[in-house]
Amino acid sequence: MSETPGWSSPDQPQNQPQQQQPQHGQQQYGYNAPLPPAQPTIKPGVIPLRPLALGEIIDGAVTTMRRYPKLIIGAAAVVAAVTQIVALLVQLPFLADLSTALDPNAAPSRDEVLGVFASILGGTLLGVVFQLVGTVFLSGFITVVAGHAVLGRQVTFAQAWEEFKPRLLPLLGATLLYGLLIMAAPVVLGLLGVLADSGWALALGLLVAFLLAVWLWVLFSLVTPALVLERCGVGTAFGRSRKLVTGAWWRTFGILLVAGLIAAVISWIIGLPFELLGRATTGFDTDPAALVSAGYLIMITLGSIIASTIALPFSSAVSVLVYVDRRMRSEGMDIELQRAAGHGGS
Repeated sequence: MSETPGWSSPDQPQNQPQQQQPQHGQQQYGYNAPLPPAQPTIKPGVIPLRPLALGEIIDGAVTTMRRYPKLIIGAAAVVAAVTQIVALLVQLPFLADLSTALDPNAAPSRDEVLGVFASILGGTLLGVVFQLVGTVFLSGFITVVAGHAVLGRQVTFAQAWEEFKPRLLPLLGATLLYGLLIMAAPVVLGLLGVLADSGWALALGLLVAFLLAVWLWVLFSLVTPALVLERCGVGTAFGRSRKLVTGAWWRTFGILLVAGLIAAVISWIIGLPFELLGRATTGFDTDPAALVSAGYLIMITLGSIIASTIALPFSSAVSVLVYVDRRMRSEGMDIELQRAAGHGGS
């Protein structure tokens, strides 16, 4: 969206058209003149270009996925398949040893158990790295597509990738910093509670840490759309998110919470049949070792791929539309977007 002036922050220079003075004989609106006629709602894309209600944000996210299914669903399916299959493959070599370690009748030695879990931890970390890179790519890519969707513009994969490619590494850094900020509070306050050697202090510390983590999660929830669409630096993106959310924290929290619940319900509905199929491959065995069988994990992985293909794009699109809504409400960006869409906002 680098060619669209509407995405620039108010602090960035913009080429604003000069306001023309009304010529003699033209209608002017003053204190004694009748009010101008109401302007019709302009909707060139998936949302009307005015401050949005919750339902319009949710509907806009779904409409974005429906209008660009090959780009969004296709990219999400590929990313989900690669990340989930890699996570499965790195676990498969250790399943037999893990099953033995969980078998109460096997009585493995302490060193054997530690060795198994150390190997699994290494494989899990590798899977987490792939998951992180895949999620960062998908969220940034969908941000670009959603930016075009707001203006009703068609975009190809090559065009979206060309716009997003320079933002990939900054977005990866911003995502890591975002995660560290959210996790730092629980870790520090939890350690302080442990050092205090008091159960009440630990409970209070964890409660405060949880609340602080939620506050930071919402406060910096618009970092990705700010960084990708405004093409700013990592620090500037965090500042932009804080500025846009400040004064509307509870509204932003509510929208993200509703979107998160919708995504969770979708994931649960999709994953439930695969959970049952996975259980069926173990004969519905209640032994914990049955949950690390190859058949069970393959079914769970298939369910996760399908669920992620729907839930992740939906959540990413909602974040973009919350960002657009906040800018329209606090910065009057709807006027700029109307101009960019060719409607000549005034």
